[in-house]
Amino acid sequence: MKKELLTAPVRVLMILCAAALAMVLFVPLWQIELNAPQYPEGLNLLIYPSKLGGNVDIINGLNHYIGMKTLHTKDFIEFTALPYIIVFFALLAVIVAVTGKQSMLYTFFILFVCFGVLAMVDFWRWEYNYGHDLNPDAAIIVPGMAYQPPLIGFKQLLNFGAYSIPDIGGWLFIGVGLITAVCIWLNWKENKNRIIHLSTPVMLVLAILFFSSCSNGPIPIKPGADNCYFCKMTISDIRYGAEIVTKKGRVYKFDDSYCLLSWLKTKEIAETDIKNTYLTNFNNNHQLLNASEALILQSKDLRGPMGGNLAACKEPDSLKKIQEQFSGTEVRWNEISKQ
Repeated sequence: MKKELLTAPVRVLMILCAAALAMVLFVPLWQIELNAPQYPEGLNLLIYPSKLGGNVDIINGLNHYIGMKTLHTKDFIEFTALPYIIVFFALLAVIVAVTGKQSMLYTFFILFVCFGVLAMVDFWRWEYNYGHDLNPDAAIIVPGMAYQPPLIGFKQLLNFGAYSIPDIGGWLFIGVGLITAVCIWLNWKENKNRIIHLSTPVMLVLAILFFSSCSNGPIPIKPGADNCYFCKMTISDIRYGAEIVTKKGRVYKFDDSYCLLSWLKTKEIAETDIKNTYLTNFNNNHQLLNASEALILQSKDLRGPMGGNLAACKEPDSLKKIQEQFSGTEVRWNEISKQ
């Protein structure tokens, strides 16, 4: 029995995957951004397939004081092997497209996923050793403190905020995996019904929807554990808490709206970099509410921990209950934030 070959749209998509993997060789795969008051513009560690880039020398100088090892491209065997692995997958994607064999498509996908998992495990292992293997004779030693950067997302390391996220090459890798999964699904549909129900434009829309769904939202405030980013005090009364999420997904937590507004005035972050601002619901389970949509009561009787004197809620009935206990004026966030 003659084996069915891959359809033309699937072959075209695999050629696109090969081209994307070729581009990965020339752009950063990952970035770790460090922010601190003394470095308002931030420091970047860029990880390319064959080298380290960004502010490596400055980061090495800072890490020396806390006993962390300096970073050098020659110390990583991964930078020798990774370019060849990427070329291998690019050529394999071309072979899939040219031969049109279904077995080659499945082989590519399985190998690609396994490589992605192993790469992330290796990256975590490096971060762990980098943050825990410290020089005992360092100038600054904090007992019990480790400096392991986050695998992905944000983490506070002393006065530095570390933000780890895929760079252009990393997103290309994720895109290749997603497109290959779509190719497999299309091939399955073709074998089952012999009719292709999705066109290439629809597949691209699905990819766009996938990436847009990966956006980060607020992170719940943990009283007694989280500290205010501005005043550094432990957040104890969650009713007055506030939070900012940047467009990159970094989260800043505050014990009071006063601290949030005071920090914004320092211009440490540009207003255009802010994705959303949140206020804690004064009632119920104290979930975070989008400040622009929240109903806010301003009252001197509220006595917030830093004098913010704001109480946010979601429903009009909840606002009335707060007003019965604390006399004040209903305000909107855009009015307060401009003061």
